[in-house]
This record gives sequence, C-alpha cells and structure tokens, in this order.
Amino acid sequence: MTSATTPASALLPSRGLLRGHHLESGHPMTTRSDLANAIRFLSIDAVQKANAGHPGMPMGMADIAEVLWNDFLRHNPANPSWCNRDRFILSNGHGAMLHYALLHLTGYDLTIEDLKQFRQLHSRTPGHPEYGYTPGVETTTGPLGQGFANGVGMAVAEKNLAAYFNRSGLEIVDHYTYVFVGDGCLMEGISHEVASLAGTLQLGKLIVIYDDNGISIDGEVKDWFTDNTPERFEAYGWHVISNVNGHDSKAISAAIEEARDMPTKPTIVCCKTQIGFGSPNLAGTAKMHGSPLGETEVAAVRQALDWRYPPFVIPEEIYVAWDGRKLGARLEEEWHEKFAKYRKANSVLAEEFLRRTNGELPKDWEKKTKLFVQASLEKSLPEKNISIATRKASELCLDAHAPLLPELMGGSADLTPSNNTWHTQSKVFNTAQPMGNYIHYGVREFGMFAIMNGLALHGGFIPYGGTFLTFIDYGRNAIRLAALMRQRVIFVLTHDSIGLGEDGPTHQPIEHAAILRLTPNVTVWRPCDLVETAIAWESAIAHKTGPTCLLLSRQHLSSQQHDLKSLADIRRGGYILQDCKGKPQAIIIATGSEVELAIKAAQSLTEQGHAVRVVSMPSTTVFDQQDSSYQESVLPSKVEARVAIEAGAADFWYKYVGLKGKIVGLNRYGESAPYKEVYQALGITVEAVEKAVKGLL
Repeated sequence: MTSATTPASALLPSRGLLRGHHLESGHPMTTRSDLANAIRFLSIDAVQKANAGHPGMPMGMADIAEVLWNDFLRHNPANPSWCNRDRFILSNGHGAMLHYALLHLTGYDLTIEDLKQFRQLHSRTPGHPEYGYTPGVETTTGPLGQGFANGVGMAVAEKNLAAYFNRSGLEIVDHYTYVFVGDGCLMEGISHEVASLAGTLQLGKLIVIYDDNGISIDGEVKDWFTDNTPERFEAYGWHVISNVNGHDSKAISAAIEEARDMPTKPTIVCCKTQIGFGSPNLAGTAKMHGSPLGETEVAAVRQALDWRYPPFVIPEEIYVAWDGRKLGARLEEEWHEKFAKYRKANSVLAEEFLRRTNGELPKDWEKKTKLFVQASLEKSLPEKNISIATRKASELCLDAHAPLLPELMGGSADLTPSNNTWHTQSKVFNTAQPMGNYIHYGVREFGMFAIMNGLALHGGFIPYGGTFLTFIDYGRNAIRLAALMRQRVIFVLTHDSIGLGEDGPTHQPIEHAAILRLTPNVTVWRPCDLVETAIAWESAIAHKTGPTCLLLSRQHLSSQQHDLKSLADIRRGGYILQDCKGKPQAIIIATGSEVELAIKAAQSLTEQGHAVRVVSMPSTTVFDQQDSSYQESVLPSKVEARVAIEAGAADFWYKYVGLKGKIVGLNRYGESAPYKEVYQALGITVEAVEKAVKGLL
C-alpha cells in the first residue's frame, strides 16, 4: 500500500503512446497520464464547484478507468442503449465524477456544462449515478454493493441470452460486464451473497476491478476490514489477479487481458491504488473521501501533476484522443452487419431477439392472458366451491404465462416449494444448462432482489423471484432501487400474514404490506382468490415502469363471486365485490385473505337489516391511480361508516376509512399456532368486523 507521503511522480503510469484507434487520431505527444489526468481534474473541479462530493476515488482510479475505457470497453457513445455493448458499473458510486468524466470525454451526450452542474437541482450529474438521469449510466449505485450485485445479474443475462440466441459464427450476444468496486462494496453483506453465486454459476464474462486503497470515511480500514480478499474470492470459485499496481497502465492492461481470457470463472482484479492520487498533502488519507480539496490543495495538485489548464478546460488533443464515437459507431455497425446475416439465417429467432431486447410483449399476449383470466373466472364459479391458496393460484398463472413469455426468468431464495415459483416450463439455469429460466438463489434474499434488478436493467428479461413477505427486511433496499429506477421486476412474496400460522412471529409479516404500499413507484397486489391473482399477474407483466409485489397467502381461500364486469373493475385496483340494495349504510373494505371474512360479516349484517357494501381492494396502489369519479363510485364520500380489515398494520387504512372509521387490524406481532387459532386470538374475526360496523351505525 502506498503512503500519503509517496510523491506523485513515483506513481505516474507508463507514458507509452495509446494503442488501437487512438494511434490513428490522437496527438503524438498525448500520454496515458494526460488522459487519466483529464478525469482527475474534471472530478476535482466539479467537486470543488459544487462544494460537495468525493474527489479521492476518481483521482485514485483514473488510470484504471483510462485503460479499461480506451483499450477494452466496447460501447457506442452515440447509442448508449446498443444491446451488445459492454456494461460498465460504478458500484462505488460515491465516485460518480469518475463516471461522468468518462462519459463526457468519450463523447456521450453529457456536456461540460452538465459537469459544472454536478450535484445541482435537476442536473444530469447527480451526487451518485442514477439510472435514467445520465446517458451511459447503466444502474443506480448509491447504496454500496448493489452495483456489484446488478453486475452479476447482467452477466447472468448475457450468458443466458448467448446460449439461447447465438449460433455458430453468428454470436450476436457477446459482451462483458465490468464492475468497479471499493472496500465499502466488499464490506457489505450483499457482496458475499452475489460473489458466491457468481462463482458457482461460472460467469466468465464478469470482471470486477477492486479499488484497494485502504481508506474509507472513518479512516484506514485496517482497523475494521482485514479480510484476505484474494483468498475470499478464490474460495468463491473466482479467478483472482492480486497486487496489480493501479497506477501502472501496462499492469492494468495485462490484468484485464488475463481476465478476459478466463471463460469459466468470473475475475476480480485487485488493484493497489492511492486515494486522491496527485494530492501532495491529502493523498492516502480519509480527508480525500468525501470533501472538496479546497482551493489551495487544488492548486497544489495542478502543480504536482503538471496540469496547466484552468478549471473545466480540456485541451483539444486530449478530447481527440479520448473520443470514442468513431470507434463506437464502427463497432455497432459491425454488429448490425452480423445481425443482418443472423436474421437471414434465423428469421424467427431474430424477431424474438428484437422483441425481447426492446422489452415488448408478444402480439398475442394480451389476448391470451385475458382468456386465462376468463378461464379462471369459470373455475371459480360458486357452484364449483373452489378453495385455493393464492400462492398456488400464482403457480397456475405462471403455468399459463411461461409458454408465452420465454423472457420470464424465475427463482426463489431457497423457498421454491413454498413460494410456488416453479412452473411446468421451468428449467434450472446453471453451468450445464445456461439456457435455463430458473435460478436457485439459495438463502440470499438481498442478493436475489439485486440480481433481478440487474437482469431487468440488462434487457431481454422479466425477472421474478420468491421469498416470504417478512423476509423483504433482508432485501428491501433492492426493492427500493427497483422502484427508483422504474424497472419491471416481480417480487413474489408469499406467507403474507398471520395466516401462515405455526411458524410464529418471526415469519408473520405485520408492517410489511404497509411499507411496500408506502414506497413510491411500487405496485402492490394482495389478491383474495384465483381471479384476482390472475389479474395481478397480468398487471405485473404489463407494467413496464416499475416493480410489482405480489402478496400471496399460504392458507386456502374461498373463491369470490365475479362476473365479466367485475374483471374490468378488479384491474382498477379496488371494486365493489358485493353490494346492498339501495344506498349503503356502511362499507367494509378488505384485501387478500380477509375478504372472505368481510363477505361473511356483511351477510350477517344484511340478515340483521343493515345495508352493507363490501369493497375488495387487491391493489391500493392501482386504486389510488383511478380518477376521482371512479373512486367516488366505489367509496362514496357520504358514507362515513367504514371499516377496513387486514391482518396487518392497521394505521395504513385510515386513508380509506377516515378518522371516523374503524380498522380491524394489528398493532402487535403474531403468535405461533394453527392459523385459525391465531386469527381468533388476535381478533381478526367476523365477529370483530360486525362489532366495528355496528359501532359506527
């Protein structure tokens, strides 16, 4: 490890001329040091102007980034969405200016004015890379470690698509996933989860470059992070390249070449770097991590690295040497030529590839899924007296959708038989079967969720994965990022209430449905029977701009009475399931497994002479998006006697019942017993609903 007192000149990268396309266009005196320093000073100047940010990591990783982006990364700045581009992920996202500088210098639609607006309101250069804000940013990487996990998902996507679509001599899917990580990423538990799985799956086109600078916010990590990282990754089954000088371009280049020649193992390249490289007084210290250098030290760095240009000024010859647009256009054009040959030889597969990578559903999907919903309605007719757990109903939905949607990539965190996520078309994705469409994630909820995000971000997949609802606590931050990035990811969350019974309080979710409903951009469905479950799956698959959480029961539930009109109303999130004659005196609102309790209570109250309406609310998210006239037709404001019932956190439901209404719910944890006894003991009963309604009338 270099020290803070090591002079910058001793660590300067080799000054050999750039190879490849830059030899054709670059200034003959432009060196790798010059190109790396362009990254350093754009980062220094942007952080200084914003008076906020992390300059140390971009200064330390600039030489690595320069080699990767100029010699290896296949991308086209003019088309950031080119499907066969290499993916680059900055998992240590606090060093965002490194990424922004690279995008600007190589020719993406990110101007010097954008860099000057770093961390400012509504800019395209936020404090951490945010998917959708900046062209060329592949994923949101604020919370450490999740970018690493997303990279694993992208590498899975590449391997699966290549196995599915490639033909000899016509490999239309052939790209790498490169991930920069820091000490913080590797300290986070999610890194253990996904690195272990990546090694097992032998993701040879995943290359992780570790910025081993020994510094985090609190200081030198030797007091709290003494893992032997190379041995750790060797134990995971990775190819490990250790002790690479992260300021020596030849060493960096040789390491990346070695990594690319390892087809059966993911690779981690452990680079020794100096945080804040070039800073005479602060390099190698925690002061470089999260604060501007200050004008005096900025001037000192300019002198130490012989950078003679004012803030945000890059000489033309350096811009020319960095410009990746000409090569990028050529690379993409070569791919299109190959794809044209592929299309001629494999027309059906080619159209399927384009459909999937464009995120489009098959033309006949909507028609066929509606036929399935109608078939579900027929199965659920009252005379058939069907009773089914909604987790099992979900499995039936998967059986119907899987033949139509090869892009469904399923999985479970070691709960496949309990989550019912395996369907009749499922095949395990592994080294022997890379075309498989089902991942055994093992007991890795957080890793699973973040890998699913990577699959969605890569394109070509609709990922879904299962666990118990209560275990979203292990991975909710990945659900949040799916929502933040508006990715189509489907979370199958079974055992959704105290109805799971004997496993007791640790497994019985109370607050979890409310947490998910309160998370922006997350669509939550808690269906009550097969019909509502079918519509929930239909909605989840069709919803392209955010994740969906399906909250499903362990216990069997009675089918409710639906008709063709109610099918349309279910799709609106909340609807009148059972009405009364004339104006209702009271309204009971229920969701999921508590709907049948509401129906029974309403029937009893009707026999006693009360006019009661039952509203099923499988998705409060979708109901809240309806126009006010529809909402008023379901929940007329003049009817103030309202009772909501859900075997979960009670307070969420006040938005529907008002302060004058009542809620039959829970403000405590559950109990271990057969589920009917738990419902009785905790007061989630027909009698409790009746009592609440009568108290309002």
